[in-house]
Order: sequence, then C-alpha cells, then structure tokens
Amino acid sequence: MFKPKISKEELNAMPVVAFAGKITLVDSPEKVDKAIEEIRSAGMVGVDTETKPSFTRGTYHKVSLVQISTTEHCYLFRLNKMPFPPALGSFLADDSVVKVGLALRDDFAGLNRLYSFKPQNFIDLQNIVKNYGILELGLQKIYAIVFGRKISKAQRLTNWESTELTEQQQIYAATDAWASLLIYMQLQKEKKLTKKQVEKVVLEVLAQEEELKQRRLIEKSQESNA
Repeated sequence: MFKPKISKEELNAMPVVAFAGKITLVDSPEKVDKAIEEIRSAGMVGVDTETKPSFTRGTYHKVSLVQISTTEHCYLFRLNKMPFPPALGSFLADDSVVKVGLALRDDFAGLNRLYSFKPQNFIDLQNIVKNYGILELGLQKIYAIVFGRKISKAQRLTNWESTELTEQQQIYAATDAWASLLIYMQLQKEKKLTKKQVEKVVLEVLAQEEELKQRRLIEKSQESNA
C-alpha cells in the first residue's frame, strides 16, 4: 500500500530522476506523419503540454509544445513552429491508443483553441490515484510516492516559445509525459483499495493534518507568550 501523502522534506531528500531515452523534436509538418506512425504503434503513451508562462495578469499564451512519450522515446511537437497538425488531432481522438496524463482537462482546453478534436481513450492520473490510497494530485509527488524518486520541475517556467529549446527544457518536457506513463503502468500492477479502505485512508490523513495544525497553533501561542 502506498503512502497517501508526502512532505516537501521527504520529497527534497529523494534522488532526482529524469527521462534518459531518445527525444525527437517535431517542428515542421514534414516530420509529423512518421512521428505519429511510430507513436501509434506503442499502444500506450504518456501525454503532456507546455505553454509559455505569463507573468502579467490577463495575458495568456497558446500551447507551445505537446509531449507524447513511450517508455523509451519521446516526441516533442513544437506547435509554435508550425500549424497544428491534423494528424496529431486525429491521434488524440483515436480510441485505439491509451493516452495517460495529469490534469488533462486543461491540456485539452488549450489544444482545442488551436484545433477542434474530441479526445478519446485518455486516463487522467488525478482521477485514479485515490483508488490506490494516494491523496496527492501533483505529478512530482505522485511519482515520488510510487517510485521513491523525484522529478525536477526547475524548467517549468522557462520560455517554451524560444527559437531553440535547451537540452534541459527537452529533458524536462519529456520527463513529465514519460513519468505519467510509468506511474500508470505501475499502478496497473497494484491492487485497488476498496471504497471502505479509501475512506479510512482519507479519515486518517485528515486526523493527522488536524493534529499537526493544532500542534502548530500551540507552538505559535507559546512563542508569542515567551
């Protein structure tokens, strides 16, 4: 049974892991069909997107990158470098390939602003991890709970519309899609908890959090009275 929660301290103490497989940049229409053909043959892939961060209120950017990864090969579709490929839209709407990700509703909303498609056969980790007793919702913490390793988020707020993506950006982007896939594959090997078991885990965590909250309030009160 997995730990339901993990602290920042526990997370920071873990060794860092990153995608070490092959990364292919798909930045022109001529490269799309071959990439989609190879991805489709995998049968199951991890999916994620990246968008240039906005540091000004009310300013939004289009999705810059779509990452689709097998266990050994990740394809980075640079949407800011080419029109949205219809073949990519068809793949995302293909029911024959399992696609795993996290917080996929946001990804789909962003992609549908560029190209209309109806996503099919997607699994959102946030919707299933609770069945295995995991109460975290972020990819980094879920991965840490399942594998005891930490994936770096250092490149998250970098410019995904840069003329060239750095090696660090490419590895970061590939790691997120790859990590989602690995988490799902591992969970498939585990036994789901019953509804009562899940409820027990939730109540235990709530009780622990309340106890910690009260302890901190007492400590704060003692410090102010000192």
